Amino acid sequence: MSINPFSLKAQNVNKTMSDWQSLYAKPYDKESVDPYTKCRIILANGAEYEAVKHSHALSRTTSDNDIRRELALARRGEQQQQKRLAVLKPIDESTLEHTIAYEQLAVDLTAHLALTEPDKYVVQALNFALLEDFDHLYRYANLLEMTEGIKAEKLVGCYTEIMPARPTVAHHRHPYDSIKRHGNQNAALITKLHAAIITAAEQQTMNYYMNICSFAGNLSGNACRPNVVTNDGTGARAKDYADLARRLYQEIGMVEEDHVSMYGSLIDTDTSPLACNLMHEYTEAYLYWSNMETESDPRIKKIWELHFQQELAHLAAANALLQKYEHRDYQSVVGEGTFPAPIVLQSNVDYVRKVLKGTVTNTGMREDYAKVETLPQSFDFFTYQKAVNKSTSKVASHQVIAEHQSRFGTDYRYETSLNPIRSLRDRKTDNSTLGIAAAVGVE
Repeated sequence: MSINPFSLKAQNVNKTMSDWQSLYAKPYDKESVDPYTKCRIILANGAEYEAVKHSHALSRTTSDNDIRRELALARRGEQQQQKRLAVLKPIDESTLEHTIAYEQLAVDLTAHLALTEPDKYVVQALNFALLEDFDHLYRYANLLEMTEGIKAEKLVGCYTEIMPARPTVAHHRHPYDSIKRHGNQNAALITKLHAAIITAAEQQTMNYYMNICSFAGNLSGNACRPNVVTNDGTGARAKDYADLARRLYQEIGMVEEDHVSMYGSLIDTDTSPLACNLMHEYTEAYLYWSNMETESDPRIKKIWELHFQQELAHLAAANALLQKYEHRDYQSVVGEGTFPAPIVLQSNVDYVRKVLKGTVTNTGMREDYAKVETLPQSFDFFTYQKAVNKSTSKVASHQVIAEHQSRFGTDYRYETSLNPIRSLRDRKTDNSTLGIAAAVGVE
């Protein structure tokens, strides 16, 4: 049953502040936590990052200190929420283990949004990046097994397949092709929410990889097994892959920049600053309500309930600013205001396979998409590829698979059946031309 958050009683923001003991929440147990609980935490964390970032930007572009003070008050609450979420990750969960959760979220959140999105143009964008995040999961999972001896299928609960898709080396496109047609005020509320949510989620991933890249080579301590014995009896030390790990985060982090540019460009550009502020708070409230409705862990659910109540206060304050300074109400931004059905994170194996089979060689073509094999050799995609991928064999996403194949004889993957793309079925050779070469199609 859905609700209208504007019809619920909201506290004053000043009364929603937490003490330090409450902020330092007990981490989840990485051995028993539901994979989608981890995904919900990452998603909510991303929404808080986006809200704080937008609030700071808005504060720096207005001279009215009354507005700036109200923004600062709500922003302090957002920061407290983010701090509580951040410490839910346990100390003994390694960077790579946590990364697997990031990519599982990217796959199954994007699939859910695409399946429930009414705007076909937005669905195209979601499907396009979905395949790339799906391939990123595969690359990181291979690095995880090499460095920590952990099979990622355990971490994703076997809900999400792990296999190659559009190769990561094909994700490097000219920035011009990241910009799509922006939304408008007449878009359906669910479309506005989807654009805001996926932008925040991908931005969180981009930020994480930007910050963790330099630390990713610290493959030591309890979080990482020092020795991995391969099938041929030779020993491979985790530290041997330190530079490769840093380079993989560097490369995929650049792809996340592309995704954030693409998704962010779908958002309505004609929204006023205070209306945009209200949309941010509404989006957060919707996410926390969705998490409340779908969470399986009773302890974590209490956090979602607390944060939802806090977001009601932030949302009411945002609406008050809109009324006072723009003389309009929330209906001008979100219509009647009732939430759509909650976001459900679940297995989407069949849908991902369908997208993979139909769009694996797609690439960006300004505001649209095209099969790479149909583009002229003069197109920007090929120029950019030549600039950044001068030698495919030295591209980290390709190297990590080649190294795993060299050490173990095959790549690592978790499949429920053969890959729907024939040229991606060979587990002893990494395909680094699919989606790149103009003359290469799909078998």
